Amino acid sequence: MNHAISRRDALRATALLGATSLLSVDDTLAAVAVPAAGKTPALSAADQAAIDAALGKKGTYNEAQATHLIGLPRNDLKVKIKGEPVPIAFGFGGWVAIKHTLDGKSAMLMSDTVLLEAEVNPLISAAFANGLEIGAIHNHFFYEEPRIFYMHVMGMGSPAELARKFAATLKDSKLLPANQPAPSAPAAAQAGNNATPAAGPPTGKELFDLPALDAVVKYPGVVNGPTYKYTVGRADLQSVMMNTEMTAAIGLNSWAAFAGKQDDAHIAGDIAMLEHEVNPVIKALRAHNLEVVAVHNHMLGDTPRMMFLHYYGRGPAAQLAQGFRAALDQLGKGKGAGMSGMEGMKH
Repeated sequence: MNHAISRRDALRATALLGATSLLSVDDTLAAVAVPAAGKTPALSAADQAAIDAALGKKGTYNEAQATHLIGLPRNDLKVKIKGEPVPIAFGFGGWVAIKHTLDGKSAMLMSDTVLLEAEVNPLISAAFANGLEIGAIHNHFFYEEPRIFYMHVMGMGSPAELARKFAATLKDSKLLPANQPAPSAPAAAQAGNNATPAAGPPTGKELFDLPALDAVVKYPGVVNGPTYKYTVGRADLQSVMMNTEMTAAIGLNSWAAFAGKQDDAHIAGDIAMLEHEVNPVIKALRAHNLEVVAVHNHMLGDTPRMMFLHYYGRGPAAQLAQGFRAALDQLGKGKGAGMSGMEGMKH
């Protein structure tokens, strides 16, 4: 991947300017967005089929962002926060996405893998053995049991080659879809029993006042089992990494997931920020009593440089949503004072 490293360095010096239209994606489903004219070449149907075949799971192709996305939820885990069980969809679902570079001559793979502590270094070794690289390793939560870490694996090559390398990296881990337990089936009548199936557990649609939350956040969310999730791209900028446009479907997004119920909810999420936006976002979150959990990179060599902040909160869902909206309101306001002019941040 030496050619990719040199391309990173070049991109640091020559950022592409402009805007791309981004919209929300769920962990496992790419949402519809307005296409950006003249951007990334599309993945062919054959490319998409090869990716699905290598990973053993059918993905979702976001045509507007020319990105193929496969969710990698850790359904084998039982996670608690502060001793209370939370659903895997709350923030314990990984993903892998592949798209072409802007010139169409290569493709990029980006992923976010959900790992127990003991799984981190074996996966690093497997990634290197298969010609992939590591972009970041970090926490997304406080108070979770068991302790969970997130590792971003990336690579350059053809779409089919990247999918095969990634599948080979995961083959001895719980992350490979074939190594995951089957999804829990909805409650149903026993075989041979003609009784009406029992109602399944409530979903985010029943647990939360979706119109009220949407009115606060000013975006529509997505119901994912017992959770409700917002995912918001950066329509105000174009981010490029290794000649690949980084969009919401390949990880450049801010999100908020709700678990629990409307009057007693958990919120967790991520804010994608330019460097000068980091402290205004932190200030906005703390003003709304949301806990800042981590500030870090997800990508390497991206231009402009993007930072990611993870947060957590507990309380009435409408109040938590106001904190997420306040953080979003800090984005896209123009260049800040920077580290050398902290006095300019007194606002």
